[in-house]
Amino acid sequence: MRYFEVKKPRIEIVPMIDIMLFLLVFFIMMAMNMIPTSGLIGQLPASSTSQALPPTKVMIEIHEDGSLMVDRIVISLEELRAKLRDLAAGTGKTVVTIAGSATASLQQLTRVMDACRESGISQIGLATRNAD
Repeated sequence: MRYFEVKKPRIEIVPMIDIMLFLLVFFIMMAMNMIPTSGLIGQLPASSTSQALPPTKVMIEIHEDGSLMVDRIVISLEELRAKLRDLAAGTGKTVVTIAGSATASLQQLTRVMDACRESGISQIGLATRNAD
C-alpha cells in the first residue's frame, strides 16, 4: 500500500536563496554601470552658481598630472580628438562634461575644450561641486 501514500510537499529554500543572491548581485552591478563616472576626480573646483546637468554622453576627466581619462581609460589628447570626432559623426548632438581636478592647469582645460570644438561638439559642461 505504499503506492497510495501521500508525501508532504516541501519547499526547498536553498535554491531560492541562490537565485535571490544572484539577482541582488546582478542589480548591484547594473546600478554601478548606470551611475555616471562622476566622483572619480578627488577634488572638483567649487562654484557658488553650479547647477545640475542632464546625464552626458562623454565624461572627460583631467587629473592633477595632466592625464586625461574617458570611460576610466587613460588616453592622450590625440586619441581624445579621434574619439570625439567619431562620436560627433555618429550622432549630431553629443554632450561632453569635463571634470577637472581643482589643481589641474587651465591650459590643459583649454586644450580639451579646443579638442571638443575641433571635433564639432558645441555642448560642453564643466563639472564642479557646490561651494557650500
